[in-house]
Amino acid sequence: MLLKFAILDFIEDREFKNLSVSTINQYRNVLGEFQNYCAEEKEVLNVEDVTFNTVRSYLLKLKKINNNPVTINTKIKNLKAFFNYMTKSSYIDEKRNPMNQVEKLKEDTKIEVFNDFHIQQMLSYYQNMKGREHSLYAYRNYTLILLLLGTGIRLGELCNIKWSDVDLIHGKIIIFGKNRIQQSVPITERLIKELSEYKMFCQHYFESELEFVFVNLKNERLTPNAVKNVFKRLKDVMNFKDVRLSAHTFRHTFAHRFLINGGDVFTLQKMLRHSNLKMTEKYLALWGTALKEQNDKFNPLNNLKF
Repeated sequence: MLLKFAILDFIEDREFKNLSVSTINQYRNVLGEFQNYCAEEKEVLNVEDVTFNTVRSYLLKLKKINNNPVTINTKIKNLKAFFNYMTKSSYIDEKRNPMNQVEKLKEDTKIEVFNDFHIQQMLSYYQNMKGREHSLYAYRNYTLILLLLGTGIRLGELCNIKWSDVDLIHGKIIIFGKNRIQQSVPITERLIKELSEYKMFCQHYFESELEFVFVNLKNERLTPNAVKNVFKRLKDVMNFKDVRLSAHTFRHTFAHRFLINGGDVFTLQKMLRHSNLKMTEKYLALWGTALKEQNDKFNPLNNLKF
């Protein structure tokens, strides 16, 4: 079977299983890139002709063009899903699955977070813009940053929030996380206040029905790419040299602050909606020094007389 037709069949299967648009697009991009590599550089056109050596040479090329281990591992995951589908669909024999011998690369354990200076600079920038002609951008981006910092939600989750999902009375937001799972995320009084003010601003600004929380000038849902562009422009203004300005850095910052302020790892797992403790424990291991300070402060032995 031609590789390009095998990929189309796989994509249709993912669409039938109702995976998110972003997940399907990621499959489409990664597999399209792989198919082009096979055809142009290896003259491999059929899916059954793809070997372990084909995949390995593709991954080596990714390393040479400076794809980092995290990016390469994401592509390995996508390729594994594709070739596993090929074996289950009997397009290739299970023993000839080229991904059988492929292992993920070791990733650096460093996770970047924002410090107080970074956060204050970003918020001050948008605060100073609120009275100018870019008031919608200022209110929206200011609130967007506070919501990411105050909840640790993912970029895709942020973009899909509707005002009907926001309960300002009981202090919670309903989000649709990975695998389309609906979950409730608590929000603080400070965030309730900021969201309330932002909502009133949007009602006056658009003078029409509000659906999505974060929108563009046409009152249309802000896409993940649009948010990335917001952070790209903010990065140019802030010129931070020591930290990456991205939605995921806000998520890491939420986890970091939660732990160093005395939060427990099990609650953090629920807040971040990790399916298991592995990722949450990575945060715990990384910020052990800060946790030691908290342990010295709150350890039960401190108040015991013996």
